[in-house]
Amino acid sequence: MTPRTTRRSFLTGVGVLSASAAVATATSCVSDGGQGEGSGDGSGGTADTGSGGIGDTGTVAFDGPHQAGVTTPLQSHNTTIAFTLRDGVDADGARRLLRLWTDDARRLCSGRGVLADLEPELSETTGNLTVTCGLGASFFERTGLGNRPEWLESLPRFDGDRLDDTWGERDIVLQVCGDDRTTLSHAVRVLVRGGADYARPSWSQEGFLDIPVDDDGEQGTPRNLFGFKDGTVNPDTGQEQDDHVWIGDGPHAGGTCMVVRRVAFDMPLWEAADRVTREVSMGRTIVEGAPIGGEKEFDEPDFEAVGDDGLPVIDVNSHIALATATGHEDTDPLLRRAYNYDLPVTVSGADDLVDAPLIDLADTGLIFTCFQRDPRRAFIPMQKRLAAGDRLNEWIVHVGSAVFYVPPGTDEDGFWGEELFD
Repeated sequence: MTPRTTRRSFLTGVGVLSASAAVATATSCVSDGGQGEGSGDGSGGTADTGSGGIGDTGTVAFDGPHQAGVTTPLQSHNTTIAFTLRDGVDADGARRLLRLWTDDARRLCSGRGVLADLEPELSETTGNLTVTCGLGASFFERTGLGNRPEWLESLPRFDGDRLDDTWGERDIVLQVCGDDRTTLSHAVRVLVRGGADYARPSWSQEGFLDIPVDDDGEQGTPRNLFGFKDGTVNPDTGQEQDDHVWIGDGPHAGGTCMVVRRVAFDMPLWEAADRVTREVSMGRTIVEGAPIGGEKEFDEPDFEAVGDDGLPVIDVNSHIALATATGHEDTDPLLRRAYNYDLPVTVSGADDLVDAPLIDLADTGLIFTCFQRDPRRAFIPMQKRLAAGDRLNEWIVHVGSAVFYVPPGTDEDGFWGEELFD
């Protein structure tokens, strides 16, 4: 009797879509426009910004001091694709690839079809499309290029990690975001096809968000699939982003560090928890997103407050207590740009679903992408605390991890990473 194949990605990271299947449905492109309530420095800003809805015709400026897709207001869809350089591709080949991709991405993000595009109509609705490019440590090793950032290396293994190399380090990444799913899908296919002689897709992760719009027309905070608002605390002014997101000086000035973590949720176990347990574990209320003891989402958490029972109002092992940079001198703020994923169940046959454990009927979680100057001062110390004590660890596990250097933005004739080849 053949054992039934389970999909316990929650526990093992196994059973998710294969890399080849994911690439077949891939849609990715990135250019620094970022998240948050605004991009105060204007870089990667939005020209003719739309409402952020499906089919939106807004256009995000491609060229500028920083890539778009970092501090750009969140879009509804995200496809992040990692690539491996083909054998024999050296520094000259990498230069040709990046120049080609930059030109194609610039055209796509401005609503112009690429050269020899047989479906140019699919590029006419820009839908706030952005394409962001990042380079992995192996990119520098394989091309022999210098000026590799000191921090560009695999993250340390944290307590509880169940990492699967399916979602691991690669040479290059393209993050493609937009509000029009058709436009995004077309852009991904164009970019994958255009770079095929130089790089092959290795993994693809697709995410989505339902982004609320406030009465004043500003973006609200979207929710993750646990039901909580996700992204409340972010550097949202130009000065905060300059201080914590963008590298300020040296050969990498204008760039940033991109960390991509795939976090699997145990939805059946979470759904068995009551709302009080959920709120205590997060440290925030579900409805408003306010810190426990507060009233509104953006109220400052009071980590010193003590209740009538003599216990801290906000549990010391709650997610927000451990994730915050406040009170932790070794930790700088970072910019979160996370997307939900919820994949269809794929099994070898319908009989495999009979009496299957609930966890085998779900492949749900978060594509947690964040940006910072240096992960040694931001993501790493934060994740060490979370891995050691976060109450949410009962329901989540990290199954994928990758780090990339995002080069600065371009002028109208430049290309991604151009400074590395000088």
